[in-house]
Amino acid sequence: MLKEKAIIFRRLLMLFDLFLVGASFFLAYYLRAWLAPIVAFEEYAIFIIPYVLLWGYLLYRAGLYESFRTAALVEILYKIFRAAFFGLLIFSTAVYVFKLGHLSRSFVALAFLLPTALLSVENIFFVLLFRFLRRRGYNYRSILLVGSGRRAQNFIDLVNENKDWGLYIVGIIDDELEKMNTEIKGIKVVGSLKDFGDFIHNNVVDEVVFIVPRSWLDKIQDLVYLCETEGIRANVAVDIYSPRFARARQTELKGFPFFTFDATPSRLWHLFFKRILDIVVSFFGLIILLPVFLVVAILIKLTSPGPVFFSQVRCGLNGRRFRLFKFRTMVVGAEEKLREILDRNEMKGPVFKVTNDPRITPVGRFLREFSIDELPQLWNVLWGDMSLVGPRPPLPTEVKEYDPWHRRRLSMRPGITCLWQISGRNKIVDFNEWARLDLEYIDRWSLGLDFKILLKTIPAVIFATGK
Repeated sequence: MLKEKAIIFRRLLMLFDLFLVGASFFLAYYLRAWLAPIVAFEEYAIFIIPYVLLWGYLLYRAGLYESFRTAALVEILYKIFRAAFFGLLIFSTAVYVFKLGHLSRSFVALAFLLPTALLSVENIFFVLLFRFLRRRGYNYRSILLVGSGRRAQNFIDLVNENKDWGLYIVGIIDDELEKMNTEIKGIKVVGSLKDFGDFIHNNVVDEVVFIVPRSWLDKIQDLVYLCETEGIRANVAVDIYSPRFARARQTELKGFPFFTFDATPSRLWHLFFKRILDIVVSFFGLIILLPVFLVVAILIKLTSPGPVFFSQVRCGLNGRRFRLFKFRTMVVGAEEKLREILDRNEMKGPVFKVTNDPRITPVGRFLREFSIDELPQLWNVLWGDMSLVGPRPPLPTEVKEYDPWHRRRLSMRPGITCLWQISGRNKIVDFNEWARLDLEYIDRWSLGLDFKILLKTIPAVIFATGK
């Protein structure tokens, strides 16, 4: 669970650590040369690669990158000092055995003292930073716990004792009626098994943890399948279910074994690069398109009274609500006038679409024709509420009308463009078909698919073929 979420950070930390070690080699040489003359740097340079590799191997073997998020600060510093001690021992022995007398002993000492100090400061900084952020509610994952027995209570204790892990238990689901609305270890019992679906629909839940007696396994089967259908990660304490389309894998958290069902992409490095792409493209896109923003703003102001931008609450990842921004393309008060034209809805399902919407302004019609009205959503992408590619973010009122399988659209960060956008969306009149395309995107997701959709979006926008 948390272990695999930390993989990307630990690998980046490893690369940064190796950079610090390499920089320490140069610093040790020039500091030693400043104290007293020594041989030319070229005589030392051939040892840089073995030196860095030795440090990397020893830090890895010391376990520095195994459990950064759950490790105590003293434990982390001990691993660094242990790696430094054995590194100094191995390097000094090599200098003696191979008679490398031109290497200054004070340089060798500095070459292991400096990285020890730098790595210690770096790790102290990151540990304190993440603890500070999590104590203020950032980078938390909302967990719904099913079960209230001894093992479940031990799990609550473990989470409560380690606030820095970034887990927040939002409630407990239990099947014993006498426990309803009571608290167990400070966590409220929010409902019974039959209330499970309503709770995850009305609250932000990132993961569900099932820690139940064996006699409950048949009872929770439908709940695990519901998580699978709606794209919520389910963690079960035993290996018991055969998922229909989710990917099953075994995970653990400090001795708690789980069988995890991922119904969404879990390749963390790929998702990491997707986010980097989102940040880079949206940042430079907002800068490059600033003149376009100014022209559009002037046209909107000159042709229609009201604000330049239109904002609306939408549902994002796992139901998180955020404010989406667009250029205003309708008259002021368009949302209040929606009731007057509901009978003209051309879409089947919990969405509204009409070809000649009377609320759209002349300039707004042009902006929509070429998707220019969507450009302010680059800010939503930069901020992290949206991605460049992903299912379109729905209204909360639409989500309330979803069938369970529709809700898996919410299991991936919403996007500006998607398969539906490039598949001739004017030809799709059934929301089920729209949802099917979104789930196809989620099940097939890869960085290559994102690039393919982005490339197809360009001609779709230029020639207005997606309208």
